[in-house]
Amino acid sequence: MFDNKNIKVYNSLTNQLEDFKPIKENEISMYVCGPTVYNHMHIGNARPVIFFDTVKRFFKYIGYKVTYASNFTDIDDKIIKAANAEGVSEEVITQRYIKAFLDACEAVGCEMDVIRPKVTENIPAILEFIQKLVDNGNAYVSGDDVYFKVSSDPKYGILSNQKLDELELGARIEVNDGKLDPRDFTLWKKTSDLGKKWDSAFGSGRPGWHTECVVMIRNIFGGLIDIHGGGTDLRFPHHENEIAQNYCLHNDLLANYWIHNARLDLRGEKMSKSLGNVVWLKDIIKEYHPNAFRFAILANHYRQVINYQDDMMRQMQGEWEKIEKLYVSVFRKLELSDSLEGGNTLELMDDFLNEMAYDFNTANSITHLYALMKKMNADVRRKDLSIEVLQDEFKTFKDMLYILGINVDIKPLSVEEKEIVLSWQEARNNRDFEKADELRNKINELGIRL
Repeated sequence: MFDNKNIKVYNSLTNQLEDFKPIKENEISMYVCGPTVYNHMHIGNARPVIFFDTVKRFFKYIGYKVTYASNFTDIDDKIIKAANAEGVSEEVITQRYIKAFLDACEAVGCEMDVIRPKVTENIPAILEFIQKLVDNGNAYVSGDDVYFKVSSDPKYGILSNQKLDELELGARIEVNDGKLDPRDFTLWKKTSDLGKKWDSAFGSGRPGWHTECVVMIRNIFGGLIDIHGGGTDLRFPHHENEIAQNYCLHNDLLANYWIHNARLDLRGEKMSKSLGNVVWLKDIIKEYHPNAFRFAILANHYRQVINYQDDMMRQMQGEWEKIEKLYVSVFRKLELSDSLEGGNTLELMDDFLNEMAYDFNTANSITHLYALMKKMNADVRRKDLSIEVLQDEFKTFKDMLYILGINVDIKPLSVEEKEIVLSWQEARNNRDFEKADELRNKINELGIRL
């Protein structure tokens, strides 16, 4: 038996599995850090997009109202560099890649009912937030820049499990003579380049990256949220710095549950746009069906590193084709017997949901999908099978695929098409092979999938 209140989540904040208890009964608030829109999405970027969409679908399916937000960072040095290289405005770059991102999300089966704030739309709120940190003594002005005073946060390091005096300087912590402490990070920076800038009490400039999401979360949700998500690469310093700012002003840790998905590596190496070893999602879904890529992501537990290989995608393309073939076969059988509607969910769905409820274990959930498919493949061929049995199986199949975000696009038959298919079946049953061949050719000409 499945209990929609018995959900366990691995919380990156405590590094342990915890019972999930939402702030509001039967409601979930989720925020996932979104892309910096200066280029296309690579397949590593796509992993959190697909995983957290699946989390949202799961919660919705079991009866929760889910408010899900994910931002666009449309201010960044990389955006400015791309705009200057093309001789266009930053808006041209950001609008192009926001559209490309949304198109890619839709292609890989993501639901589009997501709140999508942009940083450029939140500058006044960001400036107000920074001013409060300065007034509170948690940030300071140095020249025309503003820095967060890391030493003012007694909990700093709570997410990344690092002690303040052990934090390393270097690539991950910007060393700057204007800082009181090299561990401090930028909230507002003066800019003299050609990029977009805003006037402020601190000088003309742009916000630092780590403040954006904190402000947008409070604007959208009004305070503490249930789930904050993203890739493991964001845990430090980005998410650590978000928590620090929010704790100093609001005395909470921004979210009760912090969920981080592992990397997607490329043939054993970390994938990075800056390193140039990336595979673009737009290219993968030209070569393979988008559902095959989504299935490849979900066939692994979200906290395990995926090592992308070409043969992995070939295998997943085959798995997708099995799903599609079975779906079409059962759909048509039920459609031709006027039995598409109806059906009850089988007990096997409880097993699927229980795996999802145990830290969103999509890999184990898929094993129950396979068990159902094995039974359906046998049953769809049986002539003595009660149609109600197939209805129940198909209802369960569709529910599992909904949560996984695997959509099979099949067009219902018109009245005329249905008559042709039924006549073909009758001719086959009567062993009138000449007529059956003629009707089969007609079916192929019409592009009817059976």
